Amino acid sequence: FVKMVIAIGFEGSANKLGIGIIENGKVLSNCRRTYITPPGEGFLPRETAQHHRANILTVLREALDEAGVTPQQIDVVCYTKGPGMAPPLVSVAVRRPHIGATSPQQHLSLSIKSDIEMGRLITNCDNPTVLYVSGGNTQVIAYSRGRYRIFGETIDLAIGNCLDRFARVLKLSNDPSPGYNIEQMAKRGKKLIVLPYCVKGMDVSFSGILSTIEKILPQLLDTGTNTKEDLCFSLQETLFAMLVETTGECGAIL
Repeated sequence: FVKMVIAIGFEGSANKLGIGIIENGKVLSNCRRTYITPPGEGFLPRETAQHHRANILTVLREALDEAGVTPQQIDVVCYTKGPGMAPPLVSVAVRRPHIGATSPQQHLSLSIKSDIEMGRLITNCDNPTVLYVSGGNTQVIAYSRGRYRIFGETIDLAIGNCLDRFARVLKLSNDPSPGYNIEQMAKRGKKLIVLPYCVKGMDVSFSGILSTIEKILPQLLDTGTNTKEDLCFSLQETLFAMLVETTGECGAIL
């Protein structure tokens, strides 16, 4: 007889609060709340932590109810240990037997447990080449010579950070997220504006494209020949092409 392990995970390293429950690899619930700020503004650590503390019990009840389990049935408690903003991280820290997962910059092996291995389990993929992107990470990771290795990464900004800052420059809504709103506007873009394209081997750089947009934005829009939708389309296509190139290079050498 093999007992099915039920695990609950808490995520709160940035403006999203999430609680998920899995049983033997099957996702039973995945409930979330997002701290949303006004257009053109980012989220600050203290206010973000206040949001998480105000909502964590509600989200926990939703996760347990959706999964159909009780707290007594939980075998393993996991939470995001870092990196991230300290006050929000503290709001999801667990003071009982637990597993604390860190992001790739600190320990890739723990990231594998919390991200890559979870993806492998859900997709049934045996040996993936992973494009790991988020607000704080942009890395191309693959299994080689007995371990997961980073083959390429950003040398400055993470792509999520780049998108967030671009959305603030255009004063786009943060509801439900800057990246989603950029994507929706990009669908209406009709003109591809040439932006800096910086791939160095299998590494990428996003700071140049962002600083260029911040510098030329007024003149691009004042001419009347370019729209915010065109800018969203151009940024999205340029960033996507850079990531496809680096991921493809990694796949080609394995």
